[in-house]
Amino acid sequence: MNIAVVKDEIFLKHNPGDWHPERPERLERIYARLEEPDLANLVKVLCPREATFEELTWNHAPEYIKTIQQTAGQDHVQLDPDTITSPYTYEAAVKAVGAQFVGLDAIFKGQVAHVFALVRPPGHHAEYNRAMGFCIFNNVALAAHYAMRRLSCERVLIIDWDLHHGNGTQWSFYEDPRVVYFSTHQFPYYPGTGRVEEIGSGEGTGFTVNVPLPAGCGDPEYATVFRRVLVPVAKEFRPQVILISAGFDIYFGDPLGGMSVTPVGVAYLMRVVKELAHELCEGRILLTLEGGYSLQGLSDCTAAVILELAGRSIIPPDRAEELDEVEVELEVFKRISAVLGKFWPGIGG
Repeated sequence: MNIAVVKDEIFLKHNPGDWHPERPERLERIYARLEEPDLANLVKVLCPREATFEELTWNHAPEYIKTIQQTAGQDHVQLDPDTITSPYTYEAAVKAVGAQFVGLDAIFKGQVAHVFALVRPPGHHAEYNRAMGFCIFNNVALAAHYAMRRLSCERVLIIDWDLHHGNGTQWSFYEDPRVVYFSTHQFPYYPGTGRVEEIGSGEGTGFTVNVPLPAGCGDPEYATVFRRVLVPVAKEFRPQVILISAGFDIYFGDPLGGMSVTPVGVAYLMRVVKELAHELCEGRILLTLEGGYSLQGLSDCTAAVILELAGRSIIPPDRAEELDEVEVELEVFKRISAVLGKFWPGIGG
């Protein structure tokens, strides 16, 4: 087996409220799907560890971390209008971060090539000193820090295909040329960031690549964006590991989203990234779960990703050929070429 998942019952104990979209049933459905015959023998299961306080300070203010620590055992603490803790949230959050580290260790020790951290709470909205948008600690940003600080990586590519822009991840590396942050997201929409013109600053100028998309985009639009923008950037940057903020709220039936991506489309995005990883970084891919609020979408899209990584794709051959050749002309390509073309030859072209 060349694929592992990180899972644990603690991630089901973070419960911001039965009414809340980011509820335990999201992972319960995914965990149940892993037990079905077509997936059960494809993946190893890894257990998370707790991230240490010092490790959390790589991306978050000590005072903020202490604030989250103090919520342990408390019924409900409102951190922002959307983000609420429960008695086990702190433990789940530090293990969600630690799951990234366990996954990266397994990848860099050669035990597996691909790991999917199936964790809650999600992370890509969490900023240096505040929770935001259901997120407590920024899991994927801390994974990037771990790759650079502990695994000697000099170039990390973060791909964020969640419906929402990952403001927290963007700001974490906005001035850092060691990390390319690439995001596709519905725009205008929460959290309001992610314009094409947000390209980084200082030494990091050009290393943030935002592709804001109008509502209604589906498999053809996403396939075109990945081929015309992500592929040339990745090949020029040559990352040593690829991290994915895997949000499945791009699914066509998601109650919080307006995109039209099918599980086949998600599998196609995974195929593009897998091919890049095998060409550029020995296949090293760490995915971490972000959003996704349709239980059916979460189940189907997670399965699509794992089956694609395992070489058992759900993409019909004729559909794969169609997505390989489709060219949807989007207005955003002209803006991306104008703003980022001097940094990444061939981008958007």
